[in-house]
Amino acid sequence: MPVELGLFPLSGVLLLPGGKLPLNIFEPRYIALMEDALASHRLVGMIQPVWREEDEETPEATPPLYKIGCVGRITSFTERSDGTYAVTLTGIARFRLLRETEIDRGYRHARVDVSSFAADLSELPSAPFDRQKLLDALRRYFRQKGLNARWSVIEQMGDDILLVTLPMICPFPPAEKQALLDAATLTERVRVLQMLLDLAGPEENGPPS
Repeated sequence: MPVELGLFPLSGVLLLPGGKLPLNIFEPRYIALMEDALASHRLVGMIQPVWREEDEETPEATPPLYKIGCVGRITSFTERSDGTYAVTLTGIARFRLLRETEIDRGYRHARVDVSSFAADLSELPSAPFDRQKLLDALRRYFRQKGLNARWSVIEQMGDDILLVTLPMICPFPPAEKQALLDAATLTERVRVLQMLLDLAGPEENGPPS
């Protein structure tokens, strides 16, 4: 892993190790980021800016960032006729942001450290968990949010894929997405995910079918 990465700060978007994140790249600075990554190690640092209430009225050009992000490898890259790109990043390992270094070609760079997250490269399975309880809570959450899902596909996922996919697709607020990324182990991620889904509360029309 390189000690310095170009950063793609994106609020409310979560990339986890083993996950696949499709991105639509149209801003010149992030087109430059992808081109530079393709010309070197194909790695990009996905990280969330810290949202603050005052930023709604006067957004900062360089908002503060959370301290943990995820290294993504460019595994699919398509250039469109208008000069924009469709990119897929595959999560490799989380990183800790040490310090930002410079803004070059319009995008932010930082010194990063992945040593605390070496287990992401060969993560152990989660401890046994109540899969049905998790899926029941997910159904309630989706119904309350008015969301549709291909339940037959979700139910056929293995536990490891499920615990990467659900945190990434659920429309949690940025701070809750960050809590899922910060979870030290898959077992801890299950606990956080179940808690966030349960916060949606019980349904008025009874338990999910």
